[in-house]
Amino acid sequence: MQLETPEASSRPRPFRQVDVFTAEPYFGNPLAVVLDSESLNESQMARFTRWMNLSETTFLLPPTTPEADYRVRIFTPQRELPFAGHPTLGSCHAWLEAGGQPKRSDSVIQECKTGLIQIRRDGRQLAFAGPPLVRSGPVDADTLARIVRGLGVRESEVLHHGWVDNGPGWLAVMLPSAEQVLSLEPDHSALKGLALGVIGSYPPGSECLFEVRAFVSSLGVPEDPVTGSLNAGLGQWLVDAGLAPHRYVASQGTVLGRAGRVHIMRDEDGQIWVGGESVTCVEGMVAL
Repeated sequence: MQLETPEASSRPRPFRQVDVFTAEPYFGNPLAVVLDSESLNESQMARFTRWMNLSETTFLLPPTTPEADYRVRIFTPQRELPFAGHPTLGSCHAWLEAGGQPKRSDSVIQECKTGLIQIRRDGRQLAFAGPPLVRSGPVDADTLARIVRGLGVRESEVLHHGWVDNGPGWLAVMLPSAEQVLSLEPDHSALKGLALGVIGSYPPGSECLFEVRAFVSSLGVPEDPVTGSLNAGLGQWLVDAGLAPHRYVASQGTVLGRAGRVHIMRDEDGQIWVGGESVTCVEGMVAL
């Protein structure tokens, strides 16, 4: 494959680094956003993503359909994703902050490889409509045994398990408590290739209902700080199964020194909404 030299296509492009699912900088999940990505090819996007070395980097482009306000391509250090949650909210935050003007007064429509994603604005929070699951149902016995081995727990401690895949390949298990979720020291080599969410309940009266952890060696990072797509899948699974109310708040990232807060709400039509605040930490230009 022939690589382009940086000089061949480099020019200054507006850039933001956003912290998602937090109101306080540096306690959420960071996202790099290139606001003007026209003329960049896939190889250039992938190379910049690897250089940034964040869980995801996004590239904003003009939409290809009149319904959308903008188009986004989402990359991890290893591959491009059809959809991801915190890049959706962070990209929308950056686009609006940079002067983006949505076609509708109450929502923004994002175009990505999964399709069109609706994003609601509610004060300081943005919330995206979780895409439907492309795979659901219980995890097979061999995969469950592998998860149990990788997490270092007994199979009897897995209260519930299932596929919650809305694009990135998520599956999930529920353990008896948030405390046990926080104490996990997984064997990432045993979990390699899986996109695994683990969830456990906090005691009644706590600030958050659940603690969530995301082990994603398949995306190039052992543990993701705060994960919108996983929480979208978890919300659909848990509410449908009667394991969670129609509205709750999940904590994620505690073990990594973060304080992510993910707001889940299921509306009267059965749509799961995944919301949170975002803050900009870095603003400037990048040569790409």
